[in-house]
Amino acid sequence: MDKFINSVQLDKKACTGCINCIKYCPTQAIRVQNGKAKINPKFCIDCGRCLRYCPHHAKVAIYDSVDEIKNYKYTVALPAPSLYTQFNNLKNVDIVLNALISMGFDDVFEVSAAAELVSEASHAYIQEHIDEAPFISTACPTILRLIRVKFPTLIPRLLPLKAPVEVAAEIARKRAIEQTGLPSEDIGIFFISPCPSKVTYVKSPLGIEKSEIDKVLAIKEVYPILLEHMTHDESTLKPLAASGRIGIGWGNAGGECNGLLTDNHLACDGIMSALRVLSDLEDEKFHGLKFVELNACNGGCVGGPLTVENPYIATAKYKKLQRNLPVSRSHLKDYNNVDYQWSTYVEYEPVFRLGTSFRESFEMMGAIEELTEQLPGLDCGSCGAPSCRALAEDIVRGKATKNDCIYSFHEYISTLSKDISDLMASLEQEQDADIRAESAQTLKKYIQTLTAEIEKKEQ
Repeated sequence: MDKFINSVQLDKKACTGCINCIKYCPTQAIRVQNGKAKINPKFCIDCGRCLRYCPHHAKVAIYDSVDEIKNYKYTVALPAPSLYTQFNNLKNVDIVLNALISMGFDDVFEVSAAAELVSEASHAYIQEHIDEAPFISTACPTILRLIRVKFPTLIPRLLPLKAPVEVAAEIARKRAIEQTGLPSEDIGIFFISPCPSKVTYVKSPLGIEKSEIDKVLAIKEVYPILLEHMTHDESTLKPLAASGRIGIGWGNAGGECNGLLTDNHLACDGIMSALRVLSDLEDEKFHGLKFVELNACNGGCVGGPLTVENPYIATAKYKKLQRNLPVSRSHLKDYNNVDYQWSTYVEYEPVFRLGTSFRESFEMMGAIEELTEQLPGLDCGSCGAPSCRALAEDIVRGKATKNDCIYSFHEYISTLSKDISDLMASLEQEQDADIRAESAQTLKKYIQTLTAEIEKKEQ
């Protein structure tokens, strides 16, 4: 299985090479070359920031079509907790769950119900391994991938438990097989996701060999369809809800921490804030923490790029919704046959390593420092890299040249032009025919170099 599958991709036709995206990518996975953006799949963690900041919508999220429902004999929808916060004045989640049945699904199982199970399992695991704390949440695939490529020393701190969406998929599949008698391949498990990172997780999961989820739909695609099927006549609704405040709270930043019912935790949302927290964790700046919850999106999953509502408004809607909810409805004792533990462990992927050995990397780092000092330090992005240091790294890796910097290029052209001018002046005064011929050839080469460099820049 490809380790570096991505669900955020580039639409080259829409891309204008405007360099907005390179400024917002937290892992510097994007470069603009020859007037088009280019995404390095090894560096990309599918955080979706470029989806938000690209003014030309040239970054697109890959997910499945709702029509995929027709390709299975029996289908189960797994609504993310953040789905409920997309609707106005929602007081009963059964309205949404029944709408999912009405739009074509045969059954539903709430991811928020599985979240309550994972909360209990997490609490038990942390108490049992308290000497190894703090543990880092593994619910957000983007954070998990970020740690895998940039923070190898933190990998042992990852909480080795399955994400709620995977637990929900396993329970839903087992239940569907028992109820229908159909083989597993005829049953489609559909997750309704707030972000493209979950699409990547299904295709290339971490912590498990293979995901039980078959297809991933975007909330923004399902949302308008659900509106047509929603009814507020509660007398006709089937009682499908199986989660309370703890489970649905996972859709917001801090919800997972609240579900642990313990103190000494830290909750952080937003990928740039998460980077800072991870750096501080690596430097052991925190003391006494038991658990760290990190969300790549602002506000948590309610801020995912595949949602429709503003994350802060969605959070306000959740607070209204939780008033009518019990604390919890799903408990471990009701699902004794579920395995919550990872089956495999995350391994460090040194994609940012410069050389093949420590000595080579050290030498390349020295070259980067030297080049960075030579560059103007403006971080303007005109070279197609997000910063002067990033350009220096690209140069050392052999993927760019110093002349990609517009300021260095101007200096180079100025020096070359002066050399041509001086050579022409000396050529006019030279009397020796052989020296004149040799100087003329040198002058020709200079002019050819100057022309070639200008043409390259114009392209």
